[in-house]
Amino acid sequence: MLKKLLQITLIATLAGVQTGCLYMAFEKHGGAFLVPVSGDRFVHISNDQWDAEKNAMVYFYRPDSRWASDEIDAPSMFIDDNRYVSLRANGFSWLEMSPGTRQITMRRPIGLLLGFEGVGDFALSKIVDAEFEVEAGKVYYFRYSEVEVPSASNPAIDAENPLAQGDMQLVSREVAMKEIVKTRYIENQPPFAKNAAGVSIVEKNKEDDFKKEKAKLEVRKADELEQLKVDGHWRSAKWYWPFGGGPTKRTEADIELKELEKERAEYLVAYEEAEAKKKGPPWWSFGK
Repeated sequence: MLKKLLQITLIATLAGVQTGCLYMAFEKHGGAFLVPVSGDRFVHISNDQWDAEKNAMVYFYRPDSRWASDEIDAPSMFIDDNRYVSLRANGFSWLEMSPGTRQITMRRPIGLLLGFEGVGDFALSKIVDAEFEVEAGKVYYFRYSEVEVPSASNPAIDAENPLAQGDMQLVSREVAMKEIVKTRYIENQPPFAKNAAGVSIVEKNKEDDFKKEKAKLEVRKADELEQLKVDGHWRSAKWYWPFGGGPTKRTEADIELKELEKERAEYLVAYEEAEAKKKGPPWWSFGK
């Protein structure tokens, strides 16, 4: 049996190397049976610790249960395909996020496979994979439990929404505050429970949004170029120079791409300047 599992692991690893979409939670997926949650009791992050005007605060918690406490492998939580934390029994964590459309995904690993969670769209166990809209100034609560449903549905989302059903749900503040106050902070606990939550991921969100928008525009640009060929707006290459030729007019997507890249470059400059001001003026040593 062990030999068979190792063979599956090897195949998955090779496939992941080829596709670039191998999901492994090695050193990160220990459940409460291996690594009990031992951080401080829940308290809200104070408003002076995050930008409550421009961003949102998102909490994730898991009520305690006998089933969850006996768990060897805890499921991994991803935002926009970036892994942040494994939700263990009686634990909570948080992320400060930038407004926009976010994708929340949870994958359950297989311990004997050293945390193997899947390859590409394939997952051994995908608990949730859904979009949710993040609005500036709001606080959100995600609840995960395999044994009990929330005490009440969330009136802010449609009953057909994937986040209004199943084990991972977006619950109201009223529901969350009856349970989350009993949980403890999920600390970074190597070697079996490393995590990267309890931080602001605003800059990562903005970087991901830029990449997603750029990818969409590049697809549009390719389609528009094909249409220009059909409409006769295309200059053929000279016989003696095969690398010439091309469209005789710019595509709308290309114009938007250039503007998007310009805005991103300007934002990065402004961000770096703001970070430099926070650090204050540099200190020099003039010697003795």
